[in-house]
Amino acid sequence: MQPSDAYPHGPVGTDSDGPVVSTPAGAVRGEQVGSVSVWRGIRYAAPPTGDLRWRAPVPPEPWTGIRDALRFGPAAPQGVGPMIDLGVGVRQDEDCLFLNVWAPAEPAAPRPVMVWVHGGAYVLGSASQALYDGRSLVEAGDVVVVTINYRLGVLGFLDLTATGGDEGDGSFDGNLALRDVILALQWVRDGIAGFGGDPDCVTVFGESAGGGMVTTLMATPSARGLFHRAIAQSSPATSVYDRARAATVVRRFVELVDPDGGADRATRLRALPVEALVEAGQVLFSEVPSTAPGTLAFAPTVDGDLVPDYPVAVFARGEAAPVPLLIGTNKDEASLFARMKSPLMPVQTDTIEEMFAQIAVEHPELVLPERAQVVSAYSGMRVRAVGLGIARDIGFRMPTVWVAEGHAAVAAVHLYRFDHATPVLKLLRIGATHATELPYVWGNLVHGPRDVTFKLGGLAAARVLSAAMQQRWIAFARTGSPDHPDAVSWPAYTSPVRATMVFDRTETVVEDLDRNLRETWGAEPLAFR
Repeated sequence: MQPSDAYPHGPVGTDSDGPVVSTPAGAVRGEQVGSVSVWRGIRYAAPPTGDLRWRAPVPPEPWTGIRDALRFGPAAPQGVGPMIDLGVGVRQDEDCLFLNVWAPAEPAAPRPVMVWVHGGAYVLGSASQALYDGRSLVEAGDVVVVTINYRLGVLGFLDLTATGGDEGDGSFDGNLALRDVILALQWVRDGIAGFGGDPDCVTVFGESAGGGMVTTLMATPSARGLFHRAIAQSSPATSVYDRARAATVVRRFVELVDPDGGADRATRLRALPVEALVEAGQVLFSEVPSTAPGTLAFAPTVDGDLVPDYPVAVFARGEAAPVPLLIGTNKDEASLFARMKSPLMPVQTDTIEEMFAQIAVEHPELVLPERAQVVSAYSGMRVRAVGLGIARDIGFRMPTVWVAEGHAAVAAVHLYRFDHATPVLKLLRIGATHATELPYVWGNLVHGPRDVTFKLGGLAAARVLSAAMQQRWIAFARTGSPDHPDAVSWPAYTSPVRATMVFDRTETVVEDLDRNLRETWGAEPLAFR
């Protein structure tokens, strides 16, 4: 069966203004940029506003005629992030469920599809960020790239179903951001063939919170079949909590925005201006990790419905979606958080000890490693660096290793660590910190005159590494293996060899790179409930 037979939505043609494609809801017109066609701001869901605030997303109303898809849709409402530029002219709006498509302009056989889920601690970011311009990936690998928006903060991750009263009477749905991503993947399944993509060869990939969404999707039964490979970059895979913890966040949220209470709270909450919700979300974002080190205010919730169990437990049992997985972290994940004095990662001795005490209370059945045992794994490091190492490993590296250990029993896993840092990042003692691999994966290395990354050199080496990483990611999206003829073999992660690809000025495969950490932290995942 040809794609045009299986999927009724397809190319309409190209007029003088740009390529036109019929999507599940109606026709859209994009533009051609060099050898790449791009469609921006395609609506994949009805506006999640009014009565649909805090409800599961629904498909948009179909439209007639041709809609221009030349500008990015609005970003999800969020506070101002000093590290995040949402894009030129991009505004924020609660009506934010849009996606973007980059595809080769020349027709060909159906191409692999790569669907990006952006990061931002579940409260920041957008698919419109210049960093995520898909043109470089498309040109490098003859693939179709999709980037998606989803609801953030209190609008996407506040689980108002987790308490009694109006919040628990069916007036709300939970795990809304995850439901947004699932609906976007359904849109890809039903409509990507019209853009030249293969709906049977879809890779979902994301970083940080986006990586956490990827690992959670792999443990979500209703997402099965919507993607065929997965890439999780710096996934906080253990930062998924139960409904009791979600309820504490809801109660504090209600104290902030509706302290007087009373009947029909659902109506009042839906009538609040979005600015008030964002402001409350910022308070919660700072308060929760400050009072409970190691936890986040906003994250997916184990609700017994969409997410039936903790993803890391699902992986440990070998029950995650049996698709190939490429997963990894950066060498110095925590350094940027420490530099920004972010409350998200505990790096001080007292906060680290408080975090372990809380884990012990929540998991009395676990035998936690002694503090001296943990510190011994970081021997030779400065005192401050020990805290950074512990924060890095409990937040990112060990969750990644635990996921790899479990999933390797049911599907191919390829594990990496990104170690590369430019001279200026080394000078600043940031190193290969959180998110520094992103420009290399996307091929968008320099971001304007204020970008200091290459002020002391290193751009030539970065371009070589970027090209190598792009070919790895593209090969994986095409075949489920990151190997390709022009590179050294990257073995799958299997016991006892446990091969890890280290990306630095060169690509190096290291056997059992995390042995000391694994022996220190143990095989049992440590996480909050």
